[in-house]
Amino acid sequence: MKLFYAPAAFVVFLYLSFASQAEVKMTIEHNRGATPGFKFKSIPAPLKNDAAATGKFAIVDGASDPNGSTLRALNDGLLPDAEDQPARNFFFNSGENGGRLQLDLGGIIEVKEVNSYSWHPSDRAPQVYVLYAADGTSDVFNPLPHRGTLPEQCGWKLLAAVDTRSSDEERGGQFGVSIFDSEGSLGKFRYLLFDIARTEARDPFGNTFYSEIDVRAMAATEPDVAAEARSVQSSAGSPTDTAFPESGEPPFAIRSIDGYCEIAIDTSQAPDLKEWAEKRLAPALAAWYPKIVAMLPSDDYSAPTNFSVKIRPGNGVAATGGNRITANANWLKRELEGEAIGALLHEEVHVVQQYRGGRRNNPDYKRAPGWLVEGIPDYIRWFLYEPTSHGADAAYFRTRKNLKLSYDGLYRISANFLNYAIDTYGKNQDLLGKVNAACRQGKYSDDLWKEMTGKSIQELNDAWRIAVLRQLVE
Repeated sequence: MKLFYAPAAFVVFLYLSFASQAEVKMTIEHNRGATPGFKFKSIPAPLKNDAAATGKFAIVDGASDPNGSTLRALNDGLLPDAEDQPARNFFFNSGENGGRLQLDLGGIIEVKEVNSYSWHPSDRAPQVYVLYAADGTSDVFNPLPHRGTLPEQCGWKLLAAVDTRSSDEERGGQFGVSIFDSEGSLGKFRYLLFDIARTEARDPFGNTFYSEIDVRAMAATEPDVAAEARSVQSSAGSPTDTAFPESGEPPFAIRSIDGYCEIAIDTSQAPDLKEWAEKRLAPALAAWYPKIVAMLPSDDYSAPTNFSVKIRPGNGVAATGGNRITANANWLKRELEGEAIGALLHEEVHVVQQYRGGRRNNPDYKRAPGWLVEGIPDYIRWFLYEPTSHGADAAYFRTRKNLKLSYDGLYRISANFLNYAIDTYGKNQDLLGKVNAACRQGKYSDDLWKEMTGKSIQELNDAWRIAVLRQLVE
């Protein structure tokens, strides 16, 4: 196999020919300054009426991320109109190493090319997968080969191995991949199998945002590429139009009290929470959004002008991707008079933080440590939004056994440390704002604490720990 790669330009990979066909080739293009439409130099924009549009995708291995769209995003014709729009992309669950997808075209067709498209500002933009194809007629054919099963041994043919990553630190943007044959036809197939891998394992966020997968057939009636290039379906910035493609009724919408941000809340999959969400949750989020924005500023940064909350049965509590929050209805029902609103206000802080965006065009970017990523939202929640609930102070610590007091203990423990540092050293110099700005800009270092307080982070940790232990025995 020969590979030729040049970052930020279209690339052709040449694969050894199969005995029954000529060379399978691949073109890769990377748009750094991406705009809606997926326009590349040689790869056609996604087609409106390709063969995949009437096909059916199925998950063979892995699980979809609850912050993303369903499999319909791969062939529904709704392209993302922003670089970080989970609702318009399919991607595998955070922390997992991709998975396998099967596409059933509904019948055997002669395939001309397979094109895949992705878009994200960072590590979720590149594409890494192996493509197999089958007509389904083999006696040993297995339509759903799980990982651990070699597709070649159960009726599948290997077509290509895709990996658009490079050593370039700037991985964000749009990627287009086109797989085709030098003689015009990849073969006659009914099924395609995509064995998809994550792009990196440094954090849980390495699964690619796949925006669309096209299959072009050899049929003479196929529409012309230029004539059928898909027009971008824009949301005009409204989450009520874009965030919930599978929802039948429009989400409830409210604006932040300063009018800056539109908040959409979808309870279509949890109708018994509709009244609570509209009368209690929505006003709290609307009132606190401008407060959170004011607490977490940085140079050349504008907070999102819209975000969405989807409430549906699921696992865990809640999660945030970009400007989309997904909350577990089952958990919320048990906490309506307890932690429900506070937990979603924590997620609202994540919407404002937007730390990963600082990686673009910044080769010296440093990842924000997890204890600050989660500690800052819990500080705002427990010490500013609902301090009387005592969810992260000495009263809470007294209920915990074998409590390990360390500034990087995450969530409530880190929130308590931040509260100590801010109360002791930071109110007059906006310690919280400076720490947040450093995280967002990719400049955070533990040395920052010495600069702001005159004490190293370990010295602060020791002093805070002593203060907490005194409170616990009072």
